[in-house]
Amino acid sequence: MTRVEKTDLRREAGQRTRDGLQAAALELLAQRGPDGLTLREITDRAGANVAAVSYHFGSLKALCDTAIEHALERYLDAQMEAIGSLSPTATLHEVAAAFAGPMMRALAAGGQDLAMMRTVARIGIEPPQGWERLTGKFVQSRRDVLRVLTPHVPGVDEQELNFRTRCAAGMLNWLALAPIGAELAAMPAEQIERQLVPVVAGAFLGDAGAGH
Repeated sequence: MTRVEKTDLRREAGQRTRDGLQAAALELLAQRGPDGLTLREITDRAGANVAAVSYHFGSLKALCDTAIEHALERYLDAQMEAIGSLSPTATLHEVAAAFAGPMMRALAAGGQDLAMMRTVARIGIEPPQGWERLTGKFVQSRRDVLRVLTPHVPGVDEQELNFRTRCAAGMLNWLALAPIGAELAAMPAEQIERQLVPVVAGAFLGDAGAGH
C-alpha cells in the first residue's frame, strides 16, 4: 500500500469518527438537551475514545454546537427544497404547506424526529453566536419564500413580508416546544396539515386575510 493510500485511509477513518461523534451527540441532545450531557456518553455511543472529541472538535461544547448546526442546516435544506419545488402557480395553501413541511413531518413521525426538531427549535428561538456559515443559507431561504409569497400578497412590501415569514417560522418553533405541539403530534399527518397550514397561511396574509 502506498503512502498516499495510507493517508487516504486515515483521512476516511477520521471522517467516520467525526461523523459518528456528531451523530451520537445529536441523538443525545435530541433526547434530553445539553444539561448533564457528558463526553463519555457520546463517545460510548459513537464507539470512539474521549481523546477523539478533543482532536476533532476541541471540546464537548464545540461538538454539541457543530451537531446542532448540522441539524439546523438539514432543516433549512429540507425547507428550501420544498419551497424550490413549487410551481409558479402554487396556491398560498401549497406555499404554507411547503414552508411548514419539515415541522409537520417531525410532528407526525414523533420520536427521534420530533426530539431533533425540538433541539432545532430551541436554537431557532435563541441562536448562538458564531454561526456565520449559515447566514447565506438563511438569506437564501428568506428570498425563496418571498419569491413564492409575493404574488399572493400584492401591495405588501418586502420588509413587511419578511417580518410575517419570520413570525410564521417562530410560531413553528414554538409549536415544537409548547404543549399544543404535543397535541398536534398525537394527530394523524393529514389532520396536522389540516390544522396547521391555514394558520401559517394566515400569518403570511396578515390583514389581507381578515374577513376571509
